[in-house]
Amino acid sequence: MSIGIDLERFGLLQAVVDEDNYKSSVSRFQEENILLPTFEELADPTKISDSVNEALKQIDPNEAHPLNLFRVHWYNEYGARGTVDVPQHIVLPSELTGVDAKIVLAFGNRFPMITAHKVLAAYSCFAPRVISGQFNPAHHRAIWPSTGNFARGGIAISTLMRSRGVAVLPENMSQERFDWLDKWVMNPDDIIRTPGSESNVKEIYDACNELEKDESNFIFNQFSEYANHIGHYAVTGRALGHVFETLKANQPQLNLAACTFASGSAGTLAAGDRLKDDYGAKITAVEALECPTMLYNGYGEHNIQGIGDKHIPLIHNVMNTDIVAGISDAATDGLNLVFTTDSGKEYLKSEHQVPAEIVDNLRHLGFSSICNMMASIKTAKELNLGPNDVIMTVATDGSELYESEKAHLMSDKYPDGFTAKDAHEIFTTHVVNADSQHLEILNDVGRNRIFNLGYYTWVEQQGISVEDFDARRSQEFWNELHKFPPIWDEMIRDFNAQTGVSA
Repeated sequence: MSIGIDLERFGLLQAVVDEDNYKSSVSRFQEENILLPTFEELADPTKISDSVNEALKQIDPNEAHPLNLFRVHWYNEYGARGTVDVPQHIVLPSELTGVDAKIVLAFGNRFPMITAHKVLAAYSCFAPRVISGQFNPAHHRAIWPSTGNFARGGIAISTLMRSRGVAVLPENMSQERFDWLDKWVMNPDDIIRTPGSESNVKEIYDACNELEKDESNFIFNQFSEYANHIGHYAVTGRALGHVFETLKANQPQLNLAACTFASGSAGTLAAGDRLKDDYGAKITAVEALECPTMLYNGYGEHNIQGIGDKHIPLIHNVMNTDIVAGISDAATDGLNLVFTTDSGKEYLKSEHQVPAEIVDNLRHLGFSSICNMMASIKTAKELNLGPNDVIMTVATDGSELYESEKAHLMSDKYPDGFTAKDAHEIFTTHVVNADSQHLEILNDVGRNRIFNLGYYTWVEQQGISVEDFDARRSQEFWNELHKFPPIWDEMIRDFNAQTGVSA
């Protein structure tokens, strides 16, 4: 397969390129009894063997056990060790959203170990590098640059693969992220804190460029690892399609009109490419209004932890994106209080007749999840969607990762307590009065403007060739990328056969 870019640099290999590394990895996995799941198994867990499923019944999902690799999918049952037939999700009613369209969020906090779907991105990036002999767990340190969840996912995957992992993330991210890392890293020095917070991605790049000078450090840059895109296209895209098909089975008139995803690494946006291919859904890419890179080529600081800014990820299929929207962190910060405080929840039930079951499930929405919800509302209003229209999105993680942020906000703005009046003010401002401002429906001019902006990050700063950068304009490039999972699956099966490991 030829797609016109440096395949080895980007981990897009279809054969073993280093036999010594490959043999070393086989030996390591054999010794540690590590079995790799295929992308097919993660996309459809019914394909996982009975022996693996039986073994998983005895293993805690949050345990550093290699078989938890087989839980890196959307079908885990919340708070249990089993799986579900359909990814767990929530259909937000109009009483909550103020729009007729059905907004559906799949819950990312069902993923093991880190309770966030970024562990899928980490596995998607890691496995192809191992089975091609590029990464040697006995020699290399896996470097995971992130604003939090990808770094945690990378540390989890590294640990399960019995490899040393290093998290690189801004020093001002939520305390819960660092608390988790403290428990999982092999060495305290394996947590590298870079200056700033959510809006300081370049500082992460700079740290990785220094680390890369040591040949034993292997950088897994989620923003440029095409396997991140490929994994979400194959696994997340299928999962969201399955949720929609389940809804449609009971309501045949439903139409998958759109999907919305906040752009962190832009990995999850690949699920939008899958939903567009399968259903014709429009794709909304979302960013923080306080740092409106796509919308206004702007800059700034924000607190929607889990989404990136001030750059366009290399793996974002910009030319296939239909809409860009900006959401304020005032909305996500405030609605998090409405969704997680007793007074806020009671306000939703009593004043807006939001069903109690729905209100209870809102705790599964973290900051970027609320951002996706708000962008879906904007999209529904802009496109004038009706009751037969569905907007699919994800709840990347849950509110449990932001308790420290919640405490800070309460202390700063509500020292005397958060009341129903406060909930009313926030909900009215950000939901009842939501509009389609700070949203752009993209034409070719808009798409090319955003695409070209990435030149300054990737070509001028990170040394990507112009040819490798420009190849991404063509949809044929992305279509070829989507052919990799079956190739990698065959390589995974061969690798597993070499180790001889079974459940």
